[in-house]
Amino acid sequence: MRRREFIALLGSVAAAWPLATKAQQANERVRRIGVLMPGTERDQDGQSRITAFQQGLAKIGWIDGRNVQIDYRWAALDVDRLRTSAIELVDLRPDVLFAGNTTTLAALQRATRSIPIVFTLVADPIRGGFVASLARPGGNITGFMSTEAPLAGKWMQLLKEITPEMRRAAFLFNPEAAPYSKDYFQFAETAAASITVELIAAPVHNETEIDGALTTLTREPSYGLIVMPDAFTRLHRERIIAAAAQHHLPAIYPDRSFATDGGLISYGGESPDVGYRQAASYVDRILRGEKPADLPVQAPTKYELVINLKTAKALGVKIPTSMQLLADVVIDE
Repeated sequence: MRRREFIALLGSVAAAWPLATKAQQANERVRRIGVLMPGTERDQDGQSRITAFQQGLAKIGWIDGRNVQIDYRWAALDVDRLRTSAIELVDLRPDVLFAGNTTTLAALQRATRSIPIVFTLVADPIRGGFVASLARPGGNITGFMSTEAPLAGKWMQLLKEITPEMRRAAFLFNPEAAPYSKDYFQFAETAAASITVELIAAPVHNETEIDGALTTLTREPSYGLIVMPDAFTRLHRERIIAAAAQHHLPAIYPDRSFATDGGLISYGGESPDVGYRQAASYVDRILRGEKPADLPVQAPTKYELVINLKTAKALGVKIPTSMQLLADVVIDE
C-alpha cells in the first residue's frame, strides 16, 4: 500500500472512532437503583447520607444521570407511606434496591423477594428476619449493620461511670422505628442489674411525648438516660437533647451526631454517612453480577467515643480523665 493511501485510510479509521465509541455507549444499558429513605427530603441528615451514597457510587464509576438512574422515595416515618413507597420502587423494576434503615428494609422485603436489596443502619438483620446468617445471608438481602445489641450493655456501663450516683436510668426508644429495641433493652438491663441500677423502658410514639416521658421520669432523683439508635431518635435528636438538658439528665447517645449537637456523650459506630458510603460498594458488586446471598453482612469494625465537655460542665457532670483520654473526640467549645 502506498504511503498516501495508508495515511488516508488511517484518517478515515480515526474519524470513525468517536462514532464507534458513541454507538458503544448508546448500547450500554443504564442501570437503575431504587432508594427508600426513612425521613423527609427536608431532613439535612438524610440529604447528607444520600450525598455520601452518591459519592461512594461515583468513586467506583456509577454516575447518577449518566450510567445509572437513581430513584428516591422518602417515607417520612409514616407506615402507610413506607408501604406505598416500597411498592412504587419495586414497580420501577430496578436492578437493585437500597434501604436506609431497618423500617425501610422491612417495607422493601415485604414488597419483593426477588430484586436484590442492600441495606445500611440495620441493627440486627438476623433477628429481624432479613438474613439467615451474617456470613451467608441466603436470600435477596445483604448490607451493613450499624450497631449490635450487646452494645447497650456498654452504654449502661459508660453512663454509670460518669454518674456514679445514678440509681435509675430511662431507656428511650420509638417502638415503630426500633422493633429490635427489646434485645437492646435486655442487654442494658443485665448490665444495669450488675451495677445496682434500675432500668425503665421509656417508649415514645411521637415528638410531643418526649418531654412528657422525661418529665415523668425525673420526678425522682438520680436518673440517667440511654437513647436508642433508630430513625425516630435521630430525626428528633435536637428535641431529645434539649429535653435532657432541661431536666438536667445525663444521657448517652448512639452516635457522634448527638454529641456534636449538644448531647453529653455518645458511643457507637462511625458516622451514618460512612455506612451509606460503604453500601455503595455492595450496590456496585450486585450491578456487576454478584448475588446478595454470596455477600456477607458486614458488622461495624470501629466504635467511637465522643464526649461533649461543654455539656458536661452545664450539667455539672465530671467526666473522668481516664475516659477523656480514651475518647476519639472531645468537644470543648
